Amino acid sequence: MNLQDLIIKKRDGLAHSQEEIEYLVKNISEGTMPDYQVAAWAMAVFFQGMNKEETRDLALAMAYSGEVADLTSVEGIPVDKHSTGGVGDKTTMVVIPLVAAAGVPVAKMSGRGLGHTGGTIDKFESIPGFQVEMEHRAFIKQVNDIKAAVVAQSGRLVPADKRLYAIRDLTGTVESLPLIAASVMSKKIASGAQGIVLDVKVGSGAFMKNETEARALAQAMVDIGRGAGREVAALLSNMQQPLGRMVGNALEVREAIDTLKGEGPADLTEISILLAAYMLMIGGKFSDLQSAQACAGEMLNTGLGLKKFQAMVEAQGGILDCNIPGYGLKQASMQQAVMAEGEGYVSGLDALEIGRIVMHLGAGREKLGDIIDHAVGIELVKKYGDAVNIGDTLAVIHANDKDKLEIAAVNLKHAFQISSQVPEPKPLILGVIK
Repeated sequence: MNLQDLIIKKRDGLAHSQEEIEYLVKNISEGTMPDYQVAAWAMAVFFQGMNKEETRDLALAMAYSGEVADLTSVEGIPVDKHSTGGVGDKTTMVVIPLVAAAGVPVAKMSGRGLGHTGGTIDKFESIPGFQVEMEHRAFIKQVNDIKAAVVAQSGRLVPADKRLYAIRDLTGTVESLPLIAASVMSKKIASGAQGIVLDVKVGSGAFMKNETEARALAQAMVDIGRGAGREVAALLSNMQQPLGRMVGNALEVREAIDTLKGEGPADLTEISILLAAYMLMIGGKFSDLQSAQACAGEMLNTGLGLKKFQAMVEAQGGILDCNIPGYGLKQASMQQAVMAEGEGYVSGLDALEIGRIVMHLGAGREKLGDIIDHAVGIELVKKYGDAVNIGDTLAVIHANDKDKLEIAAVNLKHAFQISSQVPEPKPLILGVIK
């Protein structure tokens, strides 16, 4: 096979065979396909697309381009959950202990954040002492002992995807549905879980801005998972505004604990219980959604989920006290309220703008290698549909840098839209593909 011929073939809108996909991925992974040829092929895919079989073959080839986690010694059906990225999305910290408390093992490998969306590993690392690196045997033992563990993805997983994504990021080809689907699912397959629940975010704070595109992405990922012999379900959820009221690493951990204590915001509680329910079904615990939701709700209401969270944190070296204010988490040195200058109702809350503000406060990375500040972020006091009077607090900024705080205070006002009419309620869950 000839790499140039394969680029021309895709440029002309023709489909690759499985052997051609594997040849491409092998050369991408080993570095024998030059960057300019990888970029040309990615651009051809961007414009011509890939069919269902090509997308599945690409995901599988990338999944097996490097190390693959072996979870065969996990007792039960190991399940995982993945979000396509949003603002204030701390569901993993709630869902893992709920599912584990119900007896289904969760062996989660996750990544750090880049851009305006926060990373699960960053959130866990805001817990003092929490270790995200673990030898594989210890990882399996913890999953078998307490049914839950979360670690950083190995650098040896999916090397082909790492190189392809880096080139896509520099060449304007990130927004390709088959390449996105294959990238996400290659990592999930390589991570070894037999059951996968996807949370596909839709809206201004998400990668997919409209429901049609999000539904197509969700379907593509479900198809890839099934083609790889995995059980997969995908939820579509609203990301027009941040999830919950806290945005920022330690703040989000605090809100996750609040939720496990039964004191969390309604939207975070709703989606966490639903995600947990689908994980319980895929993990073989229940055959119907109603029973699975009831079980997830019971794990939350009885405090068993909170106990499981504490057990997981302790097992991974974390120091946390859920009986004191702030739970022993890092806190920013400065707090400043942003006040409403008009009255009415919150008719819009730009999740993307909130995410950018929090990133510039220091909670996120603009590029790989940036050091983040776990303590900073934003606490949203008012959200979509809430009534507002002049002088009401819209949000509270948590900062460690005065200049950054002042910039955030100016920009934060623009993230809120206030109107005289009560806005129509918008559903949190937009659909399920299973």
